[in-house]
Amino acid sequence: MSAAPTEILIDLSTAILRHHGERLECRLVGAASARQAKRLPFGPFMPDQHRTMEIGLRHWVREQVGVDLAHVEQLYTFADQGRHASGEAAHIVSVGYLALTRTREQKSAPSQAPTEDGDWEDLYAFFPWEDWRQGRPEVLDTQILPGLDKWLEKDARAADRVRLAFGRDGAQWDEEFVLERYELLYEASLVEEALVDQGSKGRRQPKPDLGLALHLDHRRILATALGRLRSKLKYRPVIFDLMPSGFTLRALQSTTEMVMGVNLHQQNFRRLVEKSGFLISTGKTQRARGRPAEVFRLRHNEHTERPLSGLRVSAGRAKPNAK
Repeated sequence: MSAAPTEILIDLSTAILRHHGERLECRLVGAASARQAKRLPFGPFMPDQHRTMEIGLRHWVREQVGVDLAHVEQLYTFADQGRHASGEAAHIVSVGYLALTRTREQKSAPSQAPTEDGDWEDLYAFFPWEDWRQGRPEVLDTQILPGLDKWLEKDARAADRVRLAFGRDGAQWDEEFVLERYELLYEASLVEEALVDQGSKGRRQPKPDLGLALHLDHRRILATALGRLRSKLKYRPVIFDLMPSGFTLRALQSTTEMVMGVNLHQQNFRRLVEKSGFLISTGKTQRARGRPAEVFRLRHNEHTERPLSGLRVSAGRAKPNAK
C-alpha cells in the first residue's frame, strides 16, 4: 500500500533591504515563540488570490510590515528535507526573494505608518566578517579562520573552497561570495543555526561575534540576497532603488559602500558615475559636512528606460593576509 502523498506548501520568504542613516538594514518579524530566533518576512503563496508569486509577495509584505517595495527578484527555492520540524503535516518549500525599498525623504517621515520603522536590523549584525569599511574584520583572524582550520584537520576536502571563499594563500577576497562563506561556517558548525539543526541543545549559546542567528535557514536566504545584490549592482543600476528621489554623490557613494562592505576611492567613484550618464542635476543643493553639495536624480525614471549597465565598482582592496 503506497503512502499518502505529502502536502506541499509554498512559502515566500523575503530579504527586504534599505539604507538608513549609516546602516544597510534588513526587515525582520518577531519569532513565533520565545525559543525561536527572529525571521525574515514571509507568507504563503495563494494562487486562488494572486495571479503571480510576485503580486502575492508585494501584497502581503505591504499588509504585514507596511513596506512598499521597489526592486524585487527571485533568488532560489529552498526545499531540503529537514527545513521544518518533524511531524508537520506539510513539506514547506520556501521561495526566497531579494527586495529593496527606498529611503524616504525626511519631510515625509512623520506620515509613515508605524510599522515602517519597526524591526529593522543592521545587515552586518548577521555577517560581521563581510563589512571591511573599518578595515579587515577582527573576527576573521580570532575565530573564523582558526575554527575552519580545526574543522579542516578532520576533513581537508573543503580546503580549496575555504581558500577561494576567504581569500587565503594568494586568492583575492571576493565580496560576492557571501553565501559560500556562510555555507562553510555552517558546515564547520561555527554558526548557531548549525548547532540548532544538529540538536546540540547543550551548546546552543549565542555567538554574537559570528553574527546573530535567524529562524531556520533565513540567514542563508539573507546571505544569498546580499551576494546577489553585490553582484547585480555592477551590471544593473539597482543601487538607485535604495536611494530617495534626490541625493548627493556622497550619499550615493556611501550607499554603494554599505552594500559592497568596502570603502571606495572618491574621485574614481565620481568619474565612474559621470561616465555612466545615469544622473541629472536637480539644480538644488544640500548642506552636509561643510559646503553645499549638488543634488541629483536618476535620469531614467522608469525601469524599462534604464540602461542595462551598472556601476562597475571595484573594491581596490589589497589581498587579505593569509592566516
